[in-house]
Amino acid sequence: MSRSAIAPRFIGEGRIQFEERTYSEPGDGQLLLRVAANAVCGTDRSQYFQGSAVVPGHEAAGVVIGVGRGTISPVGTRGVVFLMDYCGACRSCLIGATNQCLAKRDDMGFSVDGGYGPYELVHESNFFPISDAIEIGNATMLLDVMGTSGHALRRAELVRPDIESIYIAGAGPIGLGLLVMARLRYGSDVPVHISDVSPWRLEFAESFDGIPVDASNPRAIEAVGTPDIAFDSSGKQLARRAALDILGKRGALVCVGHGETVTLDVSKDLLEPEHAVLGSEYFRYDEMSANLALLEEHQDDIARIISHRFPVERISEAFEVFLSGETGKVLVTQGNHDA
Repeated sequence: MSRSAIAPRFIGEGRIQFEERTYSEPGDGQLLLRVAANAVCGTDRSQYFQGSAVVPGHEAAGVVIGVGRGTISPVGTRGVVFLMDYCGACRSCLIGATNQCLAKRDDMGFSVDGGYGPYELVHESNFFPISDAIEIGNATMLLDVMGTSGHALRRAELVRPDIESIYIAGAGPIGLGLLVMARLRYGSDVPVHISDVSPWRLEFAESFDGIPVDASNPRAIEAVGTPDIAFDSSGKQLARRAALDILGKRGALVCVGHGETVTLDVSKDLLEPEHAVLGSEYFRYDEMSANLALLEEHQDDIARIISHRFPVERISEAFEVFLSGETGKVLVTQGNHDA
């Protein structure tokens, strides 16, 4: 059996049109969700401009409306979708490193239909249920904003457990997530500088108790001092280089944003100051339980990162606004859901 519904099709060159899409009923170990909301991500940019054979969207929240054999989630369960449809049996998965699965089945919204459509078919293993205390749109914060950022902070602590100062390059949604998660994790006494070229984003970051830095002014970046940890969420080579140049002794640069490269002088950048350069990719499924508790306790503060909400009928406008650089997180919502 299958069902048909109207879903957005990303044609390319910034064009989105609505077409009929067929969705299968859940098979063994699968759930069918009625999507309630999906957050726009910078990595959606490639599908927006280059087109996509599947329905994009990898930050989805929704409600279970169909269950396959072998599942335990009741119809009506609310939750979010973990991007990586991990296998659960490889060396990485067996130690909980589901973001580094060696045999993942799919990437939701990239290789199979994702959360900009009205339905999403997922394996129960990469569905995470939420409590009734969380507004369904706010639940998307558990994914890229809280999950990716919290994982990056834990990566930094592997190298530098005594973090007393932080610098973040890029005040987009991930940068804001890093700022908010750092505030929750380390308190208000740890200064968190955050840079961007957008005055709007800097003002928005300042409202979360970040110390704004004009990324277009090298002297402003130098004035940050010598942070213990620097995060790059911009993906820009210049931003990574600038972060390395101000990093304190025994500090670490954690690269969170995909994009450009960076060139290292091994002696100057690594050996002499004992710096580390780390990558941080998405997050582990098992990190969501702790983040859910944080979201339940600080929902209003964290959800402020969502600056705009658009119904799916205005998805083109949602992308235009997001790409303007004057937003926090942007949500695309579906009107018909039981949430």
